This record gives sequence, structure tokens and C-alpha cells, in this order.
Amino acid sequence: MEGSQELLIYHEGLKPVNLARNRVFQEMRRDILSCRLAPGMELREQDLAQRFGTSKSPVRDAMQKLEREGLVEIAPRQGHRVAPVSMADAGDLIDLRQVLEAAAIRLAAERAPEAELAGLDRFRSGDTSSLRAFAEYNRAFHSELARLSGNGRIAAELARLMEGYERMCVLSLSNPTGPDWWARPLADHNAIIDALQARDAGRAQLWSRRHTARSEAAILRGLRSRAVTE
Repeated sequence: MEGSQELLIYHEGLKPVNLARNRVFQEMRRDILSCRLAPGMELREQDLAQRFGTSKSPVRDAMQKLEREGLVEIAPRQGHRVAPVSMADAGDLIDLRQVLEAAAIRLAAERAPEAELAGLDRFRSGDTSSLRAFAEYNRAFHSELARLSGNGRIAAELARLMEGYERMCVLSLSNPTGPDWWARPLADHNAIIDALQARDAGRAQLWSRRHTARSEAAILRGLRSRAVTE
């Protein structure tokens, strides 16, 4: 009985620690992907611990996890920093996205229920109040295309890729000021939706390739001009 009580206390004592570790990790990850923590930025454990109101331990644990994801790296004589965006990695990510999304679109056209394809109508317009808001909408749209494939592995991998893609968009593209900037990607999204709702996989894949090629050119051009890329 006493052993059981001690075990209960032990687990109850761990719970707040685990919650703090998860909170710090999720918030740091979100801030890196949204570029609120910019590529190349030095990460100081003490400063982050003060920000999150925790000890250094949850911060250290979060940075280890983020390092495994490639979002944080050890900088010589500096400790940790937000990983810069590599031009080579950006190209690899875009190439992999094209391959996986083509597969997801084909499967979605074949398998997705009519009601779920009809549900894509909610993505016919997006939040154009800022580049960051539009990037979040864009990630949600493409992640939904992956989910509709019915293939859990493709959906999970594309969702992860689109998080990295969102980071590149925020980093590389200038913040647009007029409605014309949003017209092309929204038109592409609507063309993909139209094709999927008609279960025309080939046409949907064609629009997806065109859409990605246009954004790829703009992203890589923007990344080349940024000092935080390598």
C-alpha cells in the first residue's frame, strides 16, 4: 500500500514537469516555424527559461528535440541557434513535396468520399491579412489534400513538409500589400479543388505542379537574397 502511494506521488510529481517540457517544446517549435525565432538566432537557455517561466531543464529538453528535427543546431562557441535555411535543403524539400503531393492527389481523387471533396470549398478563399496568415492557410489546405489521400504515412509526411515550407515562405517572400499578390495562388487552389471534385486526378496533378513551380521560383529567389540562408 505504501509503495502504491509513493508511486502515485511520484507520477503526480512528474506531471507538471512533463507538461512544462511539452509546452516549451511546442511553443519554441511554433516560433521557429513561423520565423518569430529567426534562422541563425542565438538561443540562450537562461533567457528562454525566463520567458517561459521554467527552469533550464525543459528548455534544454526542447532544444534537444528540435535539434533532432533539424530546427536547432549547435553553433561553435555560441551554444545553440535556430538552424539557418539551406538552399540545398529548400530544393530537396520542394522536390519531395511535389512527389508526395502528386501521389496524395491521385489517391484523393480515387478514394475520398464526395462529402469530404465538397468540404474543400472552405479553402476557396484564404486569410490574406498578412503573409504569415496566408502561409498558415496554405499549409492547412495542402495538409488537407494529403489527409484526403487516405494514406496515413503520406499525410503525416506532407504535413511535416508543409510546416517547413511555411517557414520558407515567411522567410523568403516580401510581405504583400495589394490583393493582386494573392490572386494567383488562390486561383491555383481553386483549380485543384475543381479537378478533385470532378475526380480528374491528372488535371489536379497538373495544377499542383504549376502551383508548386510558381511558388518555388519565388521562394528560392527570396532565399538567395537573405543572409540567414546557407
